[in-house]
Order: sequence, then C-alpha cells, then structure tokens
Amino acid sequence: MRDTENLAWEEVSCEHIVQDEWIDFRKSEYRFPDGRTFAPFYSYSRRDYVVIVATDEDGNYICVRQYRQGIKRVTTEFCAGGIERADGKEYGNRSDAQNVEDALAAAKRELMEETGYESNDWKFLLSVPSNATMADNYANIFVAKNCKKVSGQSLDETEFLNVHLHTRSQIDEMIQTGEFPQATHVLALLLSDKA
Repeated sequence: MRDTENLAWEEVSCEHIVQDEWIDFRKSEYRFPDGRTFAPFYSYSRRDYVVIVATDEDGNYICVRQYRQGIKRVTTEFCAGGIERADGKEYGNRSDAQNVEDALAAAKRELMEETGYESNDWKFLLSVPSNATMADNYANIFVAKNCKKVSGQSLDETEFLNVHLHTRSQIDEMIQTGEFPQATHVLALLLSDKA
C-alpha cells in the first residue's frame, strides 16, 4: 500500500548509543509530516525470532518456564528463540537473507534444543513485528503438532528453563492470572486455533 496519506516520518539524524554484538540502540531525530522535528526518539535493533506453538501426541501444549529479566519474574511461555545470523550478531537487517538462518530451520532447532521434542508436522502462521513502536525485529510464529520426545535439552549458556506440558484450559487460566504474559505467545496461541 502506498503512503498516500503522508504519514511517514523522515529520520533526520541517528546516533548509535550502543552498537555491539548484542544490540544496536539508537537515538534519532525525526521530521514529522507537518515539518516539525522531534528528538530524542529511542529505538533498537535485535534479531528476528521464532515462537513455536507445539503440542505432543496427546494434544498437550509443550511449554517452558524461565526467568524474564524485563519483568523480573519466572513465566510460562511457548518455546522460542533467535534466528541465527552468519555474522554472529544479535541484530541486523532482515532483508539480508543470505546471512540469516531459515525461520523454519530455526524453529525446529529451538524446539529440539529447549525441549528435546521434534515434529514432522509444521505450519508457518505469521511474521509480525515484536514491538513496532521501538524495535525492528519480527516474531515468526509456527505450529508444530504430534511432537515426540527424542532427546534431552541442549541449552545455551544463558538459558535456564524447565519443560512443562499443559492443557489448553490450563494455559487459558495462566493467561488470565498473568502467568503466561508474553503478548506474542498469546497471539500465537489464538492464531493456532485456526491452523
């Protein structure tokens, strides 16, 4: 869709406050459509990631519990993880396809590493911005059905998580009580209902 409404902002300047292997955190000045400028506006770049709504052969949802430093508590959520980049950075332009792992390959890898489950029944649902106001990365949502436990976990050095199986009614209750708080994961669950 063309921008016939003249709503786009023009970036006038950009300062990379932190730009290391983990994040590109920026301070920008923008020109609004009416000509006024605004600064500072903070944004960041992180790598794209996958979220997997996985169910086992009995229809139980395969979830993980782990600490989330942003809200400073342990939560229940679906298996998820970053899409690997050939340059080793934790951020980058998603149009740089030759340097980015295939999203389905990343989903299969993350499910196996975090839970020890695998599936031969995968479906891609949606690629959605994780936080369109401040970040440029996307969540790629997948469904994996009839998952089988084939190994133990193979976690990264910063991952500490436990695997739990839940029924749909248990997840619905956790959403209501705030124990399943990740918005993208709730979206993934609702989209999986139609898959």
